[in-house]
Amino acid sequence: MKSFYLTTPIYYVNDAPHIGHAYTTVAGDVLTRWHRQRGESVWFLTGTDEHGQKVMRTAEENKVAPQAWVDKLVADAWKPNWQALNIANDDFIRTTEPRHTERVQKFLQSLKDSGHIYSGKYQGPYCVGCEEFKLPGDLIDADGEKLCPIHSKPVELVDENNWFFKLSEFAPALLDHYKKSPEACQPESARNEVIAFLEGGVSDLSISRSTFDWGIPVPWDIDQVVYVWFDALLNYATAVGLTDAPDSEGGKKFAATWPADVHLVGKDILRFHAVIWPAMLMAAGVAVPKKVFAHGWLLVGGEKMSKSKLTGIAPSDITDHFGVDAFRYYFLRAIPFGSDGSFSWEDMSARYTSELANDFGNLASRLAAMIEKYCGGKVPAVAKDEALADALSATVAKADSAMVALDFQGGINAVMDYCKRVNGYVTEREPWILAKDPANQGKLEEVLYNTAESLRALAILLHPVMPATTQILWDSLGAQATLGDIGAQDISKVAKWGQLPQGALVTKTPVLFPRLEVKE
Repeated sequence: MKSFYLTTPIYYVNDAPHIGHAYTTVAGDVLTRWHRQRGESVWFLTGTDEHGQKVMRTAEENKVAPQAWVDKLVADAWKPNWQALNIANDDFIRTTEPRHTERVQKFLQSLKDSGHIYSGKYQGPYCVGCEEFKLPGDLIDADGEKLCPIHSKPVELVDENNWFFKLSEFAPALLDHYKKSPEACQPESARNEVIAFLEGGVSDLSISRSTFDWGIPVPWDIDQVVYVWFDALLNYATAVGLTDAPDSEGGKKFAATWPADVHLVGKDILRFHAVIWPAMLMAAGVAVPKKVFAHGWLLVGGEKMSKSKLTGIAPSDITDHFGVDAFRYYFLRAIPFGSDGSFSWEDMSARYTSELANDFGNLASRLAAMIEKYCGGKVPAVAKDEALADALSATVAKADSAMVALDFQGGINAVMDYCKRVNGYVTEREPWILAKDPANQGKLEEVLYNTAESLRALAILLHPVMPATTQILWDSLGAQATLGDIGAQDISKVAKWGQLPQGALVTKTPVLFPRLEVKE
């Protein structure tokens, strides 16, 4: 069975990650967790891009060797951050690993042997921050200086004898691909940008550098190193066995995984992934990815989040206050995926209080307290409110459709709308009033069962987004002991009513989303 294969961007490991990096990685984690709960085989890759001039210069500034610099950042910052955010990736690729460098060299040699690479001279602007050869038309003119539009810093003029990839030869095939397969580049604004770029004419790409040595040596010209982006893009395929013999372990992994189903990227690196990367694969006769999805930027003060502009915020700055699950929830709930969005402490505080603490957390707390008080701590007899059950079926269908389309906001909204409906049901039925008259015990238990069963479904549907919190709720409902692991619950079966069995032991837990102290 072909795995659902998702990748995050290959993150440039020149500093610790900020919430922009976390945003992408959490999105990938939520999507892959959702697909796992659909019963699919899943492979989730993230990793770090560790070569290039920028890394080399930063290492020099810190008076350490480049390899020591990237080793420290990966060990002390990148992997711990993803662990702290509960990222369940299957693999973590580093572009300094032998498995990557060896496969890059084999791939590059095959392109040279098939006539797709030639020797030439590059003259033009280069941004070290982007590690990108820029087009003159891309630059900003400021007081006579040419600046990178991303970093607002001067570009460097490069004059080198390099090796070039015949990128221009693949422009017609790429245009045809995106016009015939609109799903291959999303959202629509990203696809339109790529098509316009291709229609404007594409130049061949310099794929080597000769002025520094921190990179993968060109196999037939060891005085040059592979251009960092040509090297880095290959990680998505080298991680799963590109160039390995078909009957080898790597070859079998590649056959079971490739092509990637989704490449998640930031819109600033769209051209690399939607133009250069598929052209490289076309040249090698390898299938192109099924979808490149370019999400928007997280903005702070109206500017793209960036460590170089001092607008980068560490994930821990937020998780230490709100908690990890609230972090995961907020960024996918508040910002339509594919659009730019501004981070606001005030907005996050408001959503935390109203949606997580009041709507979801309070519902769970009230239910556990009432079952303990009125039913001896055990789930009462199975009952079915037809309106709630029908609403749940519609919710599951809507949420599933949205999530697989990477509409995280739409999927979460559908689930939280159902949560509001269950709260409304409890308010309307007033179980605390029913409890005052022993004659209403039957009605009381019906209300409590319907609420508990609704929370079972909410726990499963929100599990990909908030895995730690929903596990607590799952345990509280007695579902772990009676229904098994929450991560093994199939999305397609969530709406089947009456799964939480009578007699399951319900326990009170700490408040899922405690009231926060006002941050000064």
